Amino acid sequence: MYILGLDVSTSITGITIIDATGDIIYCESIDTRNKNHFPTLFHKAERIKNVLEDLKREYDINHIFVEESLQSFRSGFSSAKTLSTLSKINGIVSYLAYSVFNLMPEYLSATSARKSCGISVPRGQKAKEVVLNFLLDSEPDFVIEYTRHGNPCPGTYDRADSVIIARAGLEYCKQKS
Repeated sequence: MYILGLDVSTSITGITIIDATGDIIYCESIDTRNKNHFPTLFHKAERIKNVLEDLKREYDINHIFVEESLQSFRSGFSSAKTLSTLSKINGIVSYLAYSVFNLMPEYLSATSARKSCGISVPRGQKAKEVVLNFLLDSEPDFVIEYTRHGNPCPGTYDRADSVIIARAGLEYCKQKS
């Protein structure tokens, strides 16, 4: 059994495949920030579709889990336009995953996915950093690179989030059976 976890974003999308034991089989990010190469959502979606098609040739995916897009405003975070764009790309990528793998994606909120994996985010801390540190401490196969300034390279947090979505999906599958 292989589970595909997707952390869809307008700029970088994390993609993870895990097996039935939760081991990471594939974990990458797709960077679609370059406005010259990816001027529209459709160009970004086309790039993601190509990756999904490559993965279909290599892996027999049994379940797809997608991080639910943000549903509400929080001060200092996303604007209405950003939330709308995020919902659009999330829907497009969900449909592409469905059409490529012929599997209905299931959606998990980031909060419930973290909880399912035993991750709690203390008040005042950034969830993405807590998730990354959790994986670095508990997952020897999750390797990251750093910028020259010592920050995680772009795509690292997206990869980490897609691992958590995939693992939460595995827990969901175990509970259902």
